[in-house]
Amino acid sequence: MPKPEHEFFRPDAIPWEPVTGSATGGAGGPGVHQKILSLDPDTGDVTRLLRFEAGVESTDTITHDFWEEVWILEGELIDLGKQQTFTAGMYACRPPGM
Repeated sequence: MPKPEHEFFRPDAIPWEPVTGSATGGAGGPGVHQKILSLDPDTGDVTRLLRFEAGVESTDTITHDFWEEVWILEGELIDLGKQQTFTAGMYACRPPGM
């Protein structure tokens, strides 16, 4: 069964749930929550919103075995390894392994 088809809707009613590291390839833990917008149970392909509380840090380099798209809606993300700060409105599309 592929990801379900959804016509335009507001995901406000989907609850935020805590994220565990295994569900995100390492991007989980205290202060990290998700809304699952669409999920293919056979492949694990997922579209979701992630929310990081202010001050959440990850000291590990996180790589995924799937494509990742990131759009920062508010706040900022500081990449300590690259010594760069990414701010609201910025977008990235990263291939597996990046």
